[in-house]
Amino acid sequence: MGAPITVGVDGFAESPPAAHWAAREALLRDLRLRLIHAWNPPSPPAPALPHEDDPSYWSQRLLTDLVGELRDTHPGLRVSAELVPRETVPALLDAARDAEMLVLGSSGRDTPGGFLLGSTGRQILAHGVHPVIMVHADDQPLTADVTVGVSLRQPNEEALRFAFDAAARRGGVLRAVHAGTSGPGHGEAVRHGEAAGHEEAARDEEAAGHEEGAGAEGALEAALRPWRERYPGVPVAEALTSERPALGVVHTAPGSGLLVLGRDETEPGPVPHLGSVIHAAVHHAPCPVAVVPRG
Repeated sequence: MGAPITVGVDGFAESPPAAHWAAREALLRDLRLRLIHAWNPPSPPAPALPHEDDPSYWSQRLLTDLVGELRDTHPGLRVSAELVPRETVPALLDAARDAEMLVLGSSGRDTPGGFLLGSTGRQILAHGVHPVIMVHADDQPLTADVTVGVSLRQPNEEALRFAFDAAARRGGVLRAVHAGTSGPGHGEAVRHGEAAGHEEAARDEEAAGHEEGAGAEGALEAALRPWRERYPGVPVAEALTSERPALGVVHTAPGSGLLVLGRDETEPGPVPHLGSVIHAAVHHAPCPVAVVPRG
């Protein structure tokens, strides 16, 4: 039996959409679904209370109600729930080590006080050892297509594997995007921005831009080639954009049911640095975002 898909559940409105996304993913992969609610009990222990006044009662009730809702909505789902008496971050990171992936709910886009700007979301995204998927409460309806951001300097093979596998399971197109490259049209934009008398320099800049774009196109094709061979049934659309990576990846995601991004090893520190691409995606992408650590 494979590792489960784990969902971190709390009392906020973002948890049910994340749990339902994870339930569909569990059925797609024929895996179990495990709900985790971390609850930090008081120390010293509180005196015995009537069950309605006991905080753990309401935490358990939250899980019980959500399990019932998931079973009614997704027939055949194997689902369990666990109340973990620990701090949220270590509880979820420990649970993620034994999971195929960890799914978390995210506040709506552009929410200044949203979950992802807090230390909990940053720590889990930065230190999860398996893919972490952020599901927005207002994500658009699911589609089969998958978008993956590709770094040409050192492609994240785990992210590519995850993206190709997700597209194959869904029967969708894989969109592979590399942003920040001077592609066709870059030289023209530079030329039009030059003052009179600088035409020769503009032509040189245009030629350099075309050469860089051609080189990036070949590098992107090379990065995808072994995965295309492993997943011959997955249609692939390649995209190069001269936009900054954080913008280019997010602008390519509309129409996809999932955006996949790689994550390099995170330097230790009180505030983990996730990078501008991941930061932009989890706040602005119109679909769930999978952050996959480098293997």
